[in-house]
Amino acid sequence: MSERVRLRVAVLSVCFFFLFLLLPVPPSGACTTEETRARDGRATATAATQTIINRRFHQARPMAAAALPIIDVSPLFGGGGGVTEVARQIDEACRTWGFFYVVGHPIPRERFAQLTRMANSFFSLPLAEKRRIDIKSSRHHRGYGEVLAEQLDPSAPQDYKETFDMGCHLPEDHPDVVAGRPLRGPNRHPAQIKGWRELMERHYREMQQFALVLLRALAVAIGIEEDFFVSRFVEPLSVFRMIHYPALAEGKGERLVCGEHTDYGILTLLYQDKSGGLQVRGLSGEWIDAPPVEGSFVVNVGDMMQMWSNNRYRSTPHRVVNPGTDRISMPFFCEPNPNAVIACLPNCCSAEDPARYPPVTASDWLQKRFAQTYAYRRSMP
Repeated sequence: MSERVRLRVAVLSVCFFFLFLLLPVPPSGACTTEETRARDGRATATAATQTIINRRFHQARPMAAAALPIIDVSPLFGGGGGVTEVARQIDEACRTWGFFYVVGHPIPRERFAQLTRMANSFFSLPLAEKRRIDIKSSRHHRGYGEVLAEQLDPSAPQDYKETFDMGCHLPEDHPDVVAGRPLRGPNRHPAQIKGWRELMERHYREMQQFALVLLRALAVAIGIEEDFFVSRFVEPLSVFRMIHYPALAEGKGERLVCGEHTDYGILTLLYQDKSGGLQVRGLSGEWIDAPPVEGSFVVNVGDMMQMWSNNRYRSTPHRVVNPGTDRISMPFFCEPNPNAVIACLPNCCSAEDPARYPPVTASDWLQKRFAQTYAYRRSMP
């Protein structure tokens, strides 16, 4: 190579060096196009693999980052303005998700500390003590349900949980009880826990009133008489339930401790402890975590409301995965008088969109669903 050529190469090298110094430096953590493509490809492959794992083992690591709406319902209890806006937000959440959180409600936070202590006291009793109020010996579905007593998803194993159920207390001499009507009767409380009965009955009444306020807001949103739903709650079938999900070690047994299902009634108002585990099926079929939000209830639409609204509102499938620790949840299932007829509301159907469901009484619907879930109910006359 001649001296002239070597000189030109040296000059060009120096020029390229200074040009390189003048190029903008990517910020820390930034990727080049090829790096981004590679990273995105790895992420896509990982997500696809995880989706296959989820489908194969029915266990929960949802692919969606969506969050359920949080609605401040305090205007519904304040006696001032803002009711229409809250009703609009609830309506939108029921149309879109069928699930939402509510804050600004009247149930005191200390109540749940009391209820949790009571639940822990009850579920830690020996099995023989809990069986004194065995739900299988009750025609009206009250009392204690053992682990594996329920199977909400027929395609999955029985649910790994134990329960306590109570409802609207009707004395033995009530006409419905005397007549032997299903799901009607006195509550069955554990006598050995001091203060249990009083706290549970009070909480049931207050949760029922809370639920009726939400139903008034839904009536406003639909454009029907404000007390349409409320008027159907004389001596209702509503149920307050305590659920204990015993801890399962990671990788031991089935992680799905409550199978995929929809709720039977109108609305469900759920308090869940800090353990989490609730998952909701999203708009595209993906599973979305519904983690605990401090001071809130999770509210969801049930089958009766979907039928009443002719699919305007969604009774959304949901399930519970075991978080690796004990979990306590306390749902209140808002369900009307047994004679209430669930039939399409006039505002929710038309010639182009006719009623999708035949009329059914609340009692008949619940008995049908209970028989699908509880083996002991199938043998009852």
